[in-house]
Amino acid sequence: MSEAWKLRGEMALSCSCDVFCPCVLSLGETPPTEGHCQTWAGIRIDEGRIGDADLSGLNIALMIEIPGLMSRGNWTAALFIDDKASIYAIKGLTRIFTGKVGGSTHLLSILVGSFLGVREVPIVYRTEGDTRIVKIDKIIDGAITPVKGKKPGENVMIRNSEYWIAPDITVAKADKSRFRAFGRNWNFAGQSAEICQLDWGNQ
Repeated sequence: MSEAWKLRGEMALSCSCDVFCPCVLSLGETPPTEGHCQTWAGIRIDEGRIGDADLSGLNIALMIEIPGLMSRGNWTAALFIDDKASIYAIKGLTRIFTGKVGGSTHLLSILVGSFLGVREVPIVYRTEGDTRIVKIDKIIDGAITPVKGKKPGENVMIRNSEYWIAPDITVAKADKSRFRAFGRNWNFAGQSAEICQLDWGNQ
């Protein structure tokens, strides 16, 4: 049986799609707007555990490239883990984000064809007003802001979807979105972004 794990927190994701990523509603059956997907995401873990390792209070980040339809796989991925994490948390988070312990991230074990590795770095994930700031020195410089809805004080939302990350997605836009690592040099300012609450695990 896989090691028990759970993770609750928030993700802010920036990608290369125009307007909004079609993968949320098509569940990966419609191509990204550019024909391929390049994306990075920051995750704030409010509460988490794998086995005896406490993940609470850590930040992580992901880089993913998808060459076409999300559902066809052959993804390339990399993981960045907070340098405050214990060795046990690093090992656990690596197992979670390579899909090796099943549950919410199991798809990654099927769809990721090339895993570029793990870097331990200081990661900033904070909220300023409605904007999520994600920073890794010389790697990620991101600012993700929700798209405002017609009703004052409410953002545009997609609710009750079967999207694997979360059923409720806040539609957002990247005010800033620079990523430089693993030979990539991306700038997705003005492009599609998402904010969602995570409630993941394998129990």
